[in-house]
Amino acid sequence: MTDRKQAERTSGLVVVATATDGIRVLSPVGEIDHDTGEQLRQALDVTGTARPRIVVDMRQVTFMDSAGVHVLFEAHQAVSEAGGWIRLAAPTPAVRRVLHFVGIDSVIALRPTLREALAP
Repeated sequence: MTDRKQAERTSGLVVVATATDGIRVLSPVGEIDHDTGEQLRQALDVTGTARPRIVVDMRQVTFMDSAGVHVLFEAHQAVSEAGGWIRLAAPTPAVRRVLHFVGIDSVIALRPTLREALAP
């Protein structure tokens, strides 16, 4: 099922990218903030991709601030403009609170599990 796997590092964040049934699955590990947000932004780039489908597995994100929320919102806009979708899977309670507080959970679909995020 996995077409490709790649890990990219910065201080405080690792983003593992895989593809499952044509869906890009990004699994960030660590903190998403001003210092690490660019790493996630690059992983979410959909330039030249028609109808991209992306799931961001948030299970191992230990912290996210407004910079991380901004990266996700920009990705949502780019993916939507390209005719695709983005979903967030299994955010930790702390990250879920941030997502809910800023209202991004009303813009980007949140699913409680990765399996549910990958479902049609």
